[in-house]
Amino acid sequence: MNNILVLYKSKYGSTKKYADMMKEELLCDIFDIDNCDLGNLSKYNLIVIAGGIYAGGISGVKFLKKHLKKFEGKKIVIFAVGASPFDEKALEQIKQHSLKDLPVGIPFFYGRGAYDESNMDFKDRTLCRMLKKALSKKDPSTLDLWAAEFLAAEGKICDWIDKAYLIPFFQYIREQTKTLS
Repeated sequence: MNNILVLYKSKYGSTKKYADMMKEELLCDIFDIDNCDLGNLSKYNLIVIAGGIYAGGISGVKFLKKHLKKFEGKKIVIFAVGASPFDEKALEQIKQHSLKDLPVGIPFFYGRGAYDESNMDFKDRTLCRMLKKALSKKDPSTLDLWAAEFLAAEGKICDWIDKAYLIPFFQYIREQTKTLS
């Protein structure tokens, strides 16, 4: 399955861990999106863009939009990583926001990452604290799942990275590689 390329953008390491699991399972090439050479895409049929979710956007998608012409004729897949539990409604909003201006129908998968405020840069830590402050003023019974989980993670080091999140992704990739061969 070495006609697969995974381009990942990982700020705190969760997306990199998922990219490493993809490499191990699919025997594919992986590159940090910031250090990749797009001049040698001809040997790849399928390209995965993997990135973390920050403020409702998926890192790496801006790169995809910028270089979309170079990916023409390739099957593109998005794998997003976030701290929130899987929530179809929330992920649909993220897809609508992040994937606009991209061809319709790009497959989208999600894996839960990690959360550790002590490892965050000042900007992210500040944004998280502001969000927590706003959420804590709301009635807990009215909070969405992601918001309740976010508040529950306060002061904790949480790691939800799990290969099980990759099962539907791997199934999809295997189906695609049969048709792309």
